Amino acid sequence: MPRETIGAERLDGPGALRAAGEFRLIYAEAFAEPPYDETEDEVDAAFRRFPVLTRNPGFRAVLARTGSGVPIGMAYGHPLGPDAVWWDELTEPVPDDMRREDGHRTFGLLELAVRGPWRGRGVARRLHTALLDGIGVERVLLNVNPASGTAPAVYRKWGYRKVGEARPGGAGAELHHVMLSGRTGAGAPPA
Repeated sequence: MPRETIGAERLDGPGALRAAGEFRLIYAEAFAEPPYDETEDEVDAAFRRFPVLTRNPGFRAVLARTGSGVPIGMAYGHPLGPDAVWWDELTEPVPDDMRREDGHRTFGLLELAVRGPWRGRGVARRLHTALLDGIGVERVLLNVNPASGTAPAVYRKWGYRKVGEARPGGAGAELHHVMLSGRTGAGAPPA
């Protein structure tokens, strides 16, 4: 595939909702692959929840497109409020100070995905950087399937560390690594 200009647009909740079709296209393609193997029904369910996610305070997203407008990658998330369930999904408890949330301390990175033909070109890193630029939180939290190829190693390279394991979505769900990254300054990863 020839090199093409790639742009990344940061969006707030209403902007992401207007681009929901593009987010869905990327999500459906990326998560149809192993180890996720999401069905069309599962993708539909995820995008029935998408409008609710976009209304969370501080929701932000980034959509990457080629110069010709083809959507190729996306990332989104929001700050975790005091009632966030992420810490409750851990298989082993963590200290209370780690799980304390106030709506400003931790940004929950919900999804980051790049369509197959554009992987290995730095698109994921660009999405991650654009999403978190200027976010002003102490840390970023995410769940990653350990069987998802290079993703866990890439997150470690970006400054994340595993703090536990969880089954997002309940007892029958696959085990995921819960990873946390401390932030400094205007949202940049620590050196």
